[in-house]
Amino acid sequence: MSQPLFINYNGKLLRQGTPIVSADNRSFRYGDGCFETLKIKNSAIVLEAYHFERLLGAMKQLQFDIPKKFTPDFLKEQMLLLLKKNKHEQLGRVRLTVFRGDGGLFDVENNLPNYVIQSWKLNENQERLNENGLVTGIYKDARKVIDAFSNLKSNNFLCYVMAALWAKQQKLNDAIVLNTNNNIADATIANIFIVKDGVIKTPALEEGVVAGTMRRFLINKINEHSLSFEETRIKQEDILSANEVFFTNAVYGIKWVQRVDETVYSNDVSRLLYQQFVQALFE
Repeated sequence: MSQPLFINYNGKLLRQGTPIVSADNRSFRYGDGCFETLKIKNSAIVLEAYHFERLLGAMKQLQFDIPKKFTPDFLKEQMLLLLKKNKHEQLGRVRLTVFRGDGGLFDVENNLPNYVIQSWKLNENQERLNENGLVTGIYKDARKVIDAFSNLKSNNFLCYVMAALWAKQQKLNDAIVLNTNNNIADATIANIFIVKDGVIKTPALEEGVVAGTMRRFLINKINEHSLSFEETRIKQEDILSANEVFFTNAVYGIKWVQRVDETVYSNDVSRLLYQQFVQALFE
C-alpha cells in the first residue's frame, strides 16, 4: 500500500484531498493568483534563484501585499518540509500556488497571499533527453492574449487547458498554442524553440509567451557561447519549415519534437544543447 501524500497549505501539512478553499475564493472564481513548478534534486531546487525572482515579481505585478516573512528562504523551508514528509526530496516536482482569498471583483477581503505546495515523485527518465520525439500539433480554437500579464504563470490558464484536452483527444503528446496575432506562443507546459538554417530561434516575450526559467537559462547559455540565436516572431509557416523543434521547461529541461502536424524534424542541435548545458543541472 502506497503512503498517503500531504500538501502544505499556509504552513500546515494536510492530507492530499483536504478541502482548503471556499466557493468565494477568488482564485477559484477568477484565476486570481500565480504559480511555480520546480524541480527538486537531492533537496536542492534547480534554477532556484530564477524561480523565486519570477514568483515575487509576479506577486508584485498582481498587487499582493507581500509579508516580510514571504522570502525565498521561507518558501524553500516550507517546500522542504513537505518534500521530506512525502519522501520526494531526492527527485521530485513541486508546484507552489499563490492566490488571494475570498471576495468578489470589487470587494476582496485582503491582498495577502495564501499558498499551497504540492509535490510528486519524478521518474529517473526525466534526467535524460527523450529518446522518442514528441508528436504534436497546432491548436487553433483559442489564442494566448498579449498583454502586461502574458509572461506570468497565472492561475488563469484556460487556453492551455483546452489545448491539452485537444491534444489528448488527438492522441498527441502536446499542443502548440498561438497568440492573438496567429503566431507561435507556447506549448501547453513549455516554451518553444526552433532551429532554422543554423539559427536557434524562440518567440520573444513580446509575443505573449510565459517567461520560462529554463528558457531564460538556455538563452543565457546560448548567448554566452555566441551561438546563432534570435528572440523573434515565429509564424506558423516558420515552425512547419524548421529543421528542428524542441520544448523547454524546468522539470525536463529539453524535449525534442519529432513532428508538428505532418512535418518531421531531426534533433541534432537539441541533443547538443541538452548535453552541453542542461544535463549538468540534473547531475
